[in-house]
Amino acid sequence: MRYFVRDSTLFLRGDFSAASSGIGGGIRQVSTIFNHTVPKDFSDVNPLRYMGTIITQEGYADAFFGLLTAVEMRNLCILQYDFITAFVTAGVADAPESGVHTINIIIYCGEGLAPAALLESIIVATEAKVKALSEAGFSLTGTGTDAVVVAGEGEIRHQYAGTLTEPGRRIYTAVQYGVQEALKHQREAIERTNPSFFIYSRYGGGHWAEWRSEECPYYPCHFEGQRCDFCYCPFYPCLEVGLGSWVESSTGGEVWSCSDCRLLHEPRITDYLKKHPEAPLCELKALFKRLKK
Repeated sequence: MRYFVRDSTLFLRGDFSAASSGIGGGIRQVSTIFNHTVPKDFSDVNPLRYMGTIITQEGYADAFFGLLTAVEMRNLCILQYDFITAFVTAGVADAPESGVHTINIIIYCGEGLAPAALLESIIVATEAKVKALSEAGFSLTGTGTDAVVVAGEGEIRHQYAGTLTEPGRRIYTAVQYGVQEALKHQREAIERTNPSFFIYSRYGGGHWAEWRSEECPYYPCHFEGQRCDFCYCPFYPCLEVGLGSWVESSTGGEVWSCSDCRLLHEPRITDYLKKHPEAPLCELKALFKRLKK
């Protein structure tokens, strides 16, 4: 899976088995999932056709699931919990006519989900959203335009996704925290110019940590002038000799470590990947090699 934000749209690209409760939803194979910001006075008699124009303008002609929101993508919250990634935009108005009120949730699982697990994940995400709203002091359980998309990729490893399962537990935790943070961002209690990235850390006890380059105590961890636009490498684990290696994990077994990799920290590589977000790793390695000559 690759994800990137271009202008007012979050795109996820891959080979997904997915389920959507949004416009034109259902359960099927798709290659594109997106969340697009529309004007607050948006009105279209055929929103599915409108979403089709977004895909066409981006140059994609394949199957998709799309979501629409009036929340700006700078208020998007991205949460990484092992093999689960959650993308949340949230707006709740004090009154229906007074502002933005849509909560959109996209869940990506890097381990394949069976059809029943896809549908169960929507239930789990909705339960977590309701819990988050309650803890934030709202009496409502959602808005009239909320939607959830869940996507799995790869060989099916999970037949179920309730909160007693590994994917379900991670989905619930990520969405509960993500909705609360997204609401803070939208209601301007927290101001950001770009989407916020959170990772679930077990260091010092399980907790969510927001990564911000300007506050990172380890910068520069590789070299002066390095770029940190890609906090979580889109190729991980690449298993490429020379970019990383297997190391012993503190919790047992082995984990792929790329702590010495400089590839995506090279400014010209970073700029290239942001301009061409679907560039394969071999293309970036070849470019990196040419730059070093």
